[in-house]
Amino acid sequence: MRVDASPARWPEPTILVGQRVTLKPFDRPTQAAELYRATHGGDREDLWRYLPDGPFPDQATFDAFFERMKCSEDRVFLAILDNVSGRALGWAAYLQIVPVHRSIEVGYILYSPALRRTVGATEAMYLMARYAFEDLGYRRYEWKCNALNEASKNAALRLGFRYEGVFRQHMIVKGRNRDTAWFSMLDSEWPSRKAAFEHWLSPENFDQAGVQKRSLSSMNREGNAEA
Repeated sequence: MRVDASPARWPEPTILVGQRVTLKPFDRPTQAAELYRATHGGDREDLWRYLPDGPFPDQATFDAFFERMKCSEDRVFLAILDNVSGRALGWAAYLQIVPVHRSIEVGYILYSPALRRTVGATEAMYLMARYAFEDLGYRRYEWKCNALNEASKNAALRLGFRYEGVFRQHMIVKGRNRDTAWFSMLDSEWPSRKAAFEHWLSPENFDQAGVQKRSLSSMNREGNAEA
């Protein structure tokens, strides 16, 4: 099958604005301070279990990590800010960026307790996927995680990614073996995924107590059946 061989665009520093959250490039010390506070202390160290870095012993060490990520030449990190408080509550990144094949990965995701399981957390993933497909022109959007990370695998399926398999002994992370589960979303699937995201995010999908009326998973299953 012949395809358009035009390369996709590299994700430039940009601001992605949603109803509940705004994504901004790593660019200022106040972000680092807010992210450190949001992801350290108490039982928050477990947030870092499946990430290649962290947790960090102090703000200065985290600041050094933040600067490295900010200046990375092969990854693009975005802080996720709550639109009400303006505070940075987590981040996500574009990784494995291959414009010539129009393939890109979303990963290195860390949500603080204040962001996890919120509508804003889902909206952040919608904004990043929309930007990758519609503005940058990618045809393959990837999600990879430790095969032991059940929460991440379930999140990928809920968001509309399709499971592709496991790369055995793929990496060594923090001195431990990592088998990696691979998921993907294609440009041909994006229209139905976008519709599911937007229907789920609509205020009409939530009752007065903020409880969803229909799940995103069910909407994506319905989209698969219609495809």
